[in-house]
Amino acid sequence: MNAPRARVARRPVHGVLLLDKPLGLSSNEALQKAKWLLRAEKAGHTGTLDPLATGVLPLCFGAATKFSQLHLDADKSYEATARLGVKTSTGDAEGEVLAERPVAVTPGMIEAVAHRFTGPIEQVPPMHSALKKDGKALYEYARAGIEVERAARSVTIHELKVIPALQDKAHPAIKMIVKCSKGTYIRTLGEDIGEALGCGAHLTALRRTATGAFDQSQCVTLETLAAMTEEERLACLLPVESLLSDHTVVTLDTENAGRFLSGVRRRGSWPDAEAVAVFGEQPRALLGSAHVKAGELIPKRLLSPLEIVQSQAQQAELEQI
Repeated sequence: MNAPRARVARRPVHGVLLLDKPLGLSSNEALQKAKWLLRAEKAGHTGTLDPLATGVLPLCFGAATKFSQLHLDADKSYEATARLGVKTSTGDAEGEVLAERPVAVTPGMIEAVAHRFTGPIEQVPPMHSALKKDGKALYEYARAGIEVERAARSVTIHELKVIPALQDKAHPAIKMIVKCSKGTYIRTLGEDIGEALGCGAHLTALRRTATGAFDQSQCVTLETLAAMTEEERLACLLPVESLLSDHTVVTLDTENAGRFLSGVRRRGSWPDAEAVAVFGEQPRALLGSAHVKAGELIPKRLLSPLEIVQSQAQQAELEQI
C-alpha cells in the first residue's frame, strides 16, 4: 500500500514563471507541478499548449493571475515540423492515417506557399481542439466520432518561413517558423500548407518559442526547478509587472495611490492611453492597470493591499538571499 502523499503547506507567491513545457504533459499538469514545487496558493496559465507541444508557457501566481488575459491575446512564435504526404484525423502524429499521397514538392512551390499563407488568412478550427460548441469542447465531439460545423476564423500570420526538413527520403517533411496572432492553430496551418502543396501533411513536432515579449531563452524546465532550493525557485519568478511591459507607466503619490486602490478615478495631465500600468511612489509598487481618457485615470484591474504587502515582502526576502 502506497504511503499518503505529504501535504504541502501553501504560501502566497506572486509573479510569473516562464516554463519550458515538456512533451507529453498538458498545460494544466505542468502548472500543477510548478505550483506544488513553489508551494503557491493561487496559480493559472496564459493559454494552453497541446500535450505534444513544448516550449514557452507563462505561469501566473497570485496577483499575476489578474493579468493573465493579456498574454492570451499576445502574438506567438512557433517552430513546427510537418511530414508531407500523410493526412491524419487529428492533424498530428497521434491521429489515425486518413490518406497517403505521393510527394512532388519543389523549392519554388515551397516559396510560393509561404507567401500565400503570410498575412491575414482564414482558418477552420480543428475538431481536436478546446474550442467550445454549445458549451462542449470540440475534442469531446471528435472523441465521440461526431463532426460539427465550424465557422472559419480570421487570424494573421505575421511571418512565415517554410524550408525542407532534414529527414530521410522516405519521410519528406517541411519545417515552419511562424509568428502569428492569437487563435492561430499551427496544426491547421500545417494541414492547409500540405493541401496547397498537393500532398497533405500532419505535424510531427511543435514548439512555442515566444509569446509576447517572453521567449524560450528565459524559460526554466520542471526538472531544473525540482533540483533547486525553495529560494532559487522563488528567484526564477519575474515580477507581476512583467506582464504589463508594453503599458504606459503612471506613478501616483501616496494620497492618490490610496484613492486609486479604492477604485476612485484620478485626474491629471496624462495623455489618453488604453493600457496603463499604475505604480505607487513610496515605496514603489504595482497597484494595478488602468486606462486614461480625457485626463482621467480609470482603474481596470487592481491589486489588493494584502497582495501589495506580500509582493514587497517576497521581494525583500529575495534581496536577502
